[in-house]
Amino acid sequence: MSDSDNMLSVLYSHMPPDADDVARKMAENFRKRRVERGLTREAVAEKSGVALANITRFEQKGLISLKNLILLAIATDYLKDLSDLFSTPRYSTMAELELIRKNTGKKKAYPTKNHKPNEKN
Repeated sequence: MSDSDNMLSVLYSHMPPDADDVARKMAENFRKRRVERGLTREAVAEKSGVALANITRFEQKGLISLKNLILLAIATDYLKDLSDLFSTPRYSTMAELELIRKNTGKKKAYPTKNHKPNEKN
């Protein structure tokens, strides 16, 4: 591996994720799990009630509605994994943890007192 390849890999590791890349990775993982179980797209479509065209589009392009993704998760026994998304608070500093603890149980988020709408930073 050359120095420039190594530098690029370091640079890529610090770039924010691209939503399309994440969707394609999820679709790739879904396809792998489906194939591992010996299920055809047609079988998953029948079991889930999701149109075959929607499953094909998901596997090829990573495009799917949330409702159809949930139906696929139910049909392939991955509902718990999907349901657990966003279930655990994430924090990287003690200040974030304290804010999470302070806001636990609230129904709405309000701007902080120091923030004024339309104020330019």
